[in-house]
Amino acid sequence: MKSRPVHARSVVAVRRLTLAMLDFLWHNSSPPRLAWMPMSNSLAYINGQLLPEREARLPLFDTGFVLGVTVAEQLRTFQGNLFRLDDHLDRLHQALEYLEIELEETRSELAARAGDLAAHNYRQLDAGSDLGLVLFATPGPYPTLAASLGGAATLGMHTYPLPFELWADRYEAGQSVVISSVPQVPAECWPRDLKCRSRLHYFLADREARRSDPRSRAILVDDNDCILEATTANVVMVSEAEGLVAPPREKTLPGISLQMVETLAGILNISFSERDISRRELMDAEEVILTSTPWCLLPVVLVDGAVIRDGNPGPTYRRLLRAWGDSVGVDIANQARTICIR
Repeated sequence: MKSRPVHARSVVAVRRLTLAMLDFLWHNSSPPRLAWMPMSNSLAYINGQLLPEREARLPLFDTGFVLGVTVAEQLRTFQGNLFRLDDHLDRLHQALEYLEIELEETRSELAARAGDLAAHNYRQLDAGSDLGLVLFATPGPYPTLAASLGGAATLGMHTYPLPFELWADRYEAGQSVVISSVPQVPAECWPRDLKCRSRLHYFLADREARRSDPRSRAILVDDNDCILEATTANVVMVSEAEGLVAPPREKTLPGISLQMVETLAGILNISFSERDISRRELMDAEEVILTSTPWCLLPVVLVDGAVIRDGNPGPTYRRLLRAWGDSVGVDIANQARTICIR
């Protein structure tokens, strides 16, 4: 049998690698534009320096790589403006205090750097698109090397064009979820309100979910089989009697998007409460909604194969998405569809 030409094999290999990386990054809420695929003329911020994104580097001996000790915030823009930056900085500084990471930059300097970086890189985008911005910090060099390399913390920021193609159809088609057998990390390991990149359990949970349905995301539960959160997203249930119901805040990551949902619920006169939610309740809910920074809101239409409502996005989800869009001056679902068509 003839072997495939080297060029053809290379094209196939690159295509497979790209698809695999896009799938992995989507399920970990990380940008699909990789270090070797930066936007032309885009900048990154590393340890006090603005530099071309292509030149942004971190040493392999950074504690963030060696031990996975990294706190991070992922933001997005609407019409080029960073959304709820102050809330993200509040959560970041709480994590920094917990890990005793001391940055040289003040909070106001961080806000200014993030704004400047987003403004510059937003100008590189096609009209109508928007950015994701990642802000991360680590303790710096691994402790055994700190004496010779200096012990200053590592701080970085970079952006990426929001990959709308990964979720544009799900505003209408909906998202399927699988309740995973992979448990959430016990609160004894680190506080649930600490947003960090130690997410092996998310990776394993999503891998398990995709075996049932390649388009599914995983939902994690606690020791009592109560719903906690999806991988990189908060979960909200819609109950006819109670309105919006979310798992208790002290048990989950306090999502910035979840805060937005609570704010919008108040504007729309929809009740919002927190309590334990059982697996059965979630499967029998009027609606189930996932909320996360890049895509804001997605309707869940299947939970463990059980159809939610009639399998279509529900009225509460639609009201919330419309209200969110009105508040930022962007038709969120239409923006995603429009960018994908181009």
